[in-house]
Amino acid sequence: MKHDFIDKYAELDSVIHRLDPRIKIISFFSFIFFVISTQPPRFSIIFAQPSEVLMGSLKFLFYFLLIFSVILVSKVPLRFVFKRSLVIIPFVLLIAIFIPFLKEGEIAGSYSFASLHLNVTYTGLETLFNVLSKSWLSVLSMLALASTTKFPRLLKGFEKLGMPRVMVMIVSFMYRYVFVLGDEVMRMKCARDARSFGGNSKWHIKTVGNIIGTLFVRTYERGERVYVAMVSRGFSGKIKILDDLHVRKLDLCFMISFLTFLTMIWAVL
Repeated sequence: MKHDFIDKYAELDSVIHRLDPRIKIISFFSFIFFVISTQPPRFSIIFAQPSEVLMGSLKFLFYFLLIFSVILVSKVPLRFVFKRSLVIIPFVLLIAIFIPFLKEGEIAGSYSFASLHLNVTYTGLETLFNVLSKSWLSVLSMLALASTTKFPRLLKGFEKLGMPRVMVMIVSFMYRYVFVLGDEVMRMKCARDARSFGGNSKWHIKTVGNIIGTLFVRTYERGERVYVAMVSRGFSGKIKILDDLHVRKLDLCFMISFLTFLTMIWAVL
């Protein structure tokens, strides 16, 4: 079994890849904080004060340019980043697409479909823009973090920053063994298909139930074997990597510059 779902391009060599994972965690999570705390442009005053609406929109544009420049420097393929980032858009749209029609406020337009009459409000459009832009920018920052940091080093960075050790270990085991369980399910499915043909819906539901039960038992047994194997090899609950984490001058320069640009975008524009 081989997988590279999160850190597919973590082996590349770039300035961003060589940064200490703690520095990247602080920087990219600060990016999310600044993006979330930024007020969206007020579409209701677009005709009265177009300059204010333009400045509000420029903030999000500059946020995008900042994280886009980091991705460019990291040498991670842009197609990979944007393809992964756009996966979140359908889920966000599924929740936010109805907001312009349900939010109360000044009406921006009215639409009629047969007997159905819908009103779109400026407040709803502001909320929709706010949700889409902030969620997409946040996903871009997390992709930049995960794509430039090997997963063990990323977890080590979280542990060094004070994340509870039990949570770090849960995430570590989940990422490691969710793919093992996926392979187990595929083998069980192949075995089921090789031993049966056709069958009604009731039979299929019963078979799926048996697979889920068997998978649960095998998962429990595998967990016990893994735990015994790790304890017998001296596991103490800490994540160990070959090279320890060290903050260098380059790391501090990157974080200071990154946070400075964020502050300028948030406060000056």
